[in-house]
Amino acid sequence: MTTRPPDTEDTHRPAALDGSSALVLIVDDVPDNLAVLHDALDEAGYTVLVAIDGASALQRAAQARPDIILLDALMPGMDGFEVARRLKAEASTAAIPIVFMTGLTETEHVVAAFAAGGTDYVTKPIRAREVLARIAAHLHAARQQRQARNALDAFGHATLVVRLPDGRLVWQTALARQLLETHFASDGRQAPAALLDWMAGETRRLGAVEGVLAAPPSLVLEARERRLRFTLHEATGDGQWLLVLREADDVPVLEGLMLAFRLTQREAEVLFWVVKGKTNRDIGEILGSSPATVKKHLEHIYEKLGVETRNAAAAVALGKVAQLGR
Repeated sequence: MTTRPPDTEDTHRPAALDGSSALVLIVDDVPDNLAVLHDALDEAGYTVLVAIDGASALQRAAQARPDIILLDALMPGMDGFEVARRLKAEASTAAIPIVFMTGLTETEHVVAAFAAGGTDYVTKPIRAREVLARIAAHLHAARQQRQARNALDAFGHATLVVRLPDGRLVWQTALARQLLETHFASDGRQAPAALLDWMAGETRRLGAVEGVLAAPPSLVLEARERRLRFTLHEATGDGQWLLVLREADDVPVLEGLMLAFRLTQREAEVLFWVVKGKTNRDIGEILGSSPATVKKHLEHIYEKLGVETRNAAAAVALGKVAQLGR
């Protein structure tokens, strides 16, 4: 592909969003385009990776997990549309915003860019100032989404969005991905078949009215000798539905510990795993927290249980767990 290099007349460039050194991957087969964009982004405080073809773009994205990708639409071999589709098909790269760079402004190409998973597009010749402004805006939106996912996980709400009728996993928190992988060997792309069958019936019964459901229905699926509860919470539009996941076997115990000792949900989860003999490091890995955070939760737990040691806390909690049938 031949194209003019980006305009260089815009020399006043904004700093990287929030002063951070976000990682940007530029994919373009024209060296002049790469050079000018690299210099502009570097000057603005971004860390930059480059790729000159689709295959290397996929490899770098999978290895480095950039915060955003600037992707040339038309390249020899694998074009940008196919690169975007493959990135969106992988759970590890699906959430990365993609801004297409194209000299083609016809409606069919714009539609193709968004259909392939693009977040936005800019037309060539590229204006560095415009690109930087768009990057800042999309990084901000992506960070807000990531913070929302992390906040849900932090409170034990493994959450995902499933699109019907094809069962595509549109959005998922890290905890939801972990549960699906553990229980169903999920690849992070498709919802389990049994879940889809149930959702099809429930959504037909409920209708596609957007908003939170007054009485969210639940389904418990058994896999690998464990039980996972899916609760259907709301329709988010375009055939997409929000679900919250929990390991069903643990729910009564956690609720019992919370009520008995006036614990927060996270404190109950920490105490639950203490009873099972897990170390702070083990608990941190299970709950997605650091050992130091687990230790801080334990300090609060000791105070609420009126004990001073881990063994004493486990003994007190074990009595309650026994009452709950564990």
